[in-house]
Amino acid sequence: MKKIILAAAMLSVVLSCKDDFLDIPVEGQTEATEFFQTKDDAMKATSAIYSFLRSWDNSAFPYQFLFGVPADDVVKGSNPGDASFINVYDNFTYTQSDEGVAGYWNGQWQAIGRCNQVVTRVPGIDMDANLKTRLVAEAKMLRAYFYFNLARIYGGVPLFDGLQENYNVPRKSQAEVFDFIIKDLLEVSAVLPATYPALDQGRVTKGAALGLLAKVYLYKKDWQKAYDTSNQVMSMGYALDPSFNHVFRLGGEFGPESVFEVDCSCVPGFGGSQYAEVQGVRNQFGWGFFTPSAALENAFEPGDIRKELTILREGEITPEGDLIKKGDPLSVDTYNQKIYVPIAQNNNACGYGSVQNIRILRFAEILLINAEAANELGNTAAAKTSLNKVRNRAQLADTTAATQADLRAAIWHERRVELAMEGDRFVDLVRTGQAATVLAPYGFTAGKNELFPIPLKEINQSNGVLTQNPGY
Repeated sequence: MKKIILAAAMLSVVLSCKDDFLDIPVEGQTEATEFFQTKDDAMKATSAIYSFLRSWDNSAFPYQFLFGVPADDVVKGSNPGDASFINVYDNFTYTQSDEGVAGYWNGQWQAIGRCNQVVTRVPGIDMDANLKTRLVAEAKMLRAYFYFNLARIYGGVPLFDGLQENYNVPRKSQAEVFDFIIKDLLEVSAVLPATYPALDQGRVTKGAALGLLAKVYLYKKDWQKAYDTSNQVMSMGYALDPSFNHVFRLGGEFGPESVFEVDCSCVPGFGGSQYAEVQGVRNQFGWGFFTPSAALENAFEPGDIRKELTILREGEITPEGDLIKKGDPLSVDTYNQKIYVPIAQNNNACGYGSVQNIRILRFAEILLINAEAANELGNTAAAKTSLNKVRNRAQLADTTAATQADLRAAIWHERRVELAMEGDRFVDLVRTGQAATVLAPYGFTAGKNELFPIPLKEINQSNGVLTQNPGY
């Protein structure tokens, strides 16, 4: 993966497209047709998809606006006057005209457009058949991920299985989008390799496809398939890193716990990612946004080592020996430690933390998916076994939950503290039906804020073909 991202900037120009409501390249564009001729073209086109995973739209502000700040575990951060426009996501007053809502929507569709270029055009290239099949499978796996993001945030969206003439089509239901994703993931899990050589580290694998599939089944409440699929992933050789801190340091990248991880190397031609920079300690490492809340701090049980390894505090000395300084007298004084990159390991050729990989799916979450599905199926013993593995790594005793209801609550709580600051809290609250209660003090309106609005500009450009979500 260190090598495949280099051509991304060039390809984004080659595959540029007209400003229609989905911002997807239309079939028949001369530039794209002329480009897809060789194996090298196929590799570059696939690289352009991977490059989006680390882009601003997918990992920095727009992503955090929708997956981070609306939950109870993340606050805007920085100081009150800095980027105050983010506050609308914390108090649920954003509208269909908000730029952040539109930015994430447009970014995901640009990524899907790149995927569909590969899915449609690479099969026609004269090249090694096995490599061709694998590249198309990678594109479909990544397309499934982008559609999953859209479906969780906006609900039902239009579906495009390749390139076509007309993109102005109605939305499908969220269930139909999930089924589309499942179809792709079942197909590609039979094609993608379990591992790659070192130079291709970071490409999506069979385990990543099955792991994402288990998570989609979780959202569909298809408990048997979520249980069976997570068991399949658990048999593939993944394991919890013995050190929770190590998981998120550079030495833990692509380790045994990594199921789906984004390579964010700082390399010539592509200046790393700003995922860590926007969250880094203000005036020392980064901008100081998207920081842990008091509610998150209070959620950890006594003795849970994850508390101090998730929350980075001003004045502390990290396990790696860095003193966290006071950056701004008006700003917050705690930060996300999971994105912290030690000074000695930072690559100054790019912005702070640009070498920090983004963990999309860890084995710990696979265990928690397995636990939740097992519990809903009435298999308490299996649920406790998977749950306790996660707890024990955090140096906590086995769960004391006995009933199905108590164990359900324990598993949901474990997801909160294990996956804290990783972008799952808001969508988990919605998925489990807790959002209306937990987020009501923040301004959440039941029947409305479970989904974000479809951007007004896109509805207008569609001449009403796109419909708005309730309440907007």
